[in-house]
Amino acid sequence: MPNISPETLFALTVLSPLDGRYAAKTEPLRDWLSEAAFMRYRVTVEVYWLIALSHTGLPEIPALPAPSEQFLHQLVERFSLHDAARIKEIEHVTNHDVKAVEYWIKESFKGQPELERASAFIHFACTSEDINNTAYALMLQGACKHVMQPALRTVYQRLVMLAHVHATQSMLSRTHGQPASPTTLGKEIANIASRVSCAIDQISAVTFLGKMNGAVGNFNAHLSAYPDFDWESFARDFVQTRLGLTFNSYTTQIEPHGYIAELFDAFARANTILLDLDRDLWGYISLGYFRQKTEPKEIGSSTMPHKVNPIDFENSEGNLGLANAMLRHLADKLPVSRWQRDLSDSTVLRSIGMAFGYSLLAYDALIRGLDKLEVNPKRIDEDLDDCWEVLAEPVQTVMRRYNIENPYEKLKELTRGKEITRVILHAFISTLAIPSEAKVHLLSMTPSSYVGKAVELAQRIGIE
Repeated sequence: MPNISPETLFALTVLSPLDGRYAAKTEPLRDWLSEAAFMRYRVTVEVYWLIALSHTGLPEIPALPAPSEQFLHQLVERFSLHDAARIKEIEHVTNHDVKAVEYWIKESFKGQPELERASAFIHFACTSEDINNTAYALMLQGACKHVMQPALRTVYQRLVMLAHVHATQSMLSRTHGQPASPTTLGKEIANIASRVSCAIDQISAVTFLGKMNGAVGNFNAHLSAYPDFDWESFARDFVQTRLGLTFNSYTTQIEPHGYIAELFDAFARANTILLDLDRDLWGYISLGYFRQKTEPKEIGSSTMPHKVNPIDFENSEGNLGLANAMLRHLADKLPVSRWQRDLSDSTVLRSIGMAFGYSLLAYDALIRGLDKLEVNPKRIDEDLDDCWEVLAEPVQTVMRRYNIENPYEKLKELTRGKEITRVILHAFISTLAIPSEAKVHLLSMTPSSYVGKAVELAQRIGIE
């Protein structure tokens, strides 16, 4: 029997392909959205809350010496999988995940007298959701900044590059699937690049919120212990200065998740744009406008050796669909909570890694597909040369300028449902009672040259 690694065997038993077949491609998200990451950020919030409390000067709350603060920072910085596993062991006893974090921190204080004296103030006046909502905000913020947005920007940069490279490659447009006014390949790619850029801006504009205001959002427990202390200002400073989030003053027990819905809606819109691109590129490959670079050992079909299937774009399309199904459910569900809280948000929040994971998987497949594309100008030019009827538009527009009677109707009679050649169209133009320079201009036009500002627009994308 061959020696098979435990990792390979494990990958064959997981339920989600994100942790099995595609584990290597989704690995960058594990530092931000895994169970261990959630524990690390819970520890981060609890530890920073204790440090902040130690600086209040309130009686009974010990001011921590510098070595103790340094130890607390190291608890966060050196947090490991073994630490996460220990928290999980504690949770098996407590049957409460946030309480397990609190007990682990207290356990870590053993042998540190100053911290042991302060241990009663771990989780002081907090509800579990104070810890969870800020931990999730930090996780989402990190995943967006370090993984998801860079991946989307890579897609955007590839599109800009392709738009510039193919800015001058004339191409037949198709509206309703029928031949229409020509464009350029670069301009059509630039259209998508512009949409992706807007989507990235919308994602970047989302503000990550956090709350630290107790069981129902009113600082009840805080004020019962220290009624003269300005807890709202303290909590706002903690959330904004120490955690780098934006404070939400008005909440129930949970932060209402509106910003998460906004974020997921923004990613879903970006994904829809890319799904549109996947399908268009699939179609252009089918038309022969693109070839795909081949790898000598790759197999396109188990029975048809000639095939090079557009599998990257199909993979991307499928995973974007899965991602959006989850993103839209999360966006619809998370802002809804019965009265001051129910737990239905808690279980679905644990799936945010899957929603982002399928998105990241799709971006990776799309980038690989884009990198394999090779334009087939011969095939594109053949389609253009077979469609001289698309010049009916400029001819009738020039006829309008010079007040020729019924220009649209005359071109409709000439071209609709008929095969139009250069000879037929030029013969018609030669009969027109328009100035000679206008006639020369029309006669000089070809389907390839009739692209308006497409070249300029394609060359401009990404540098405006």
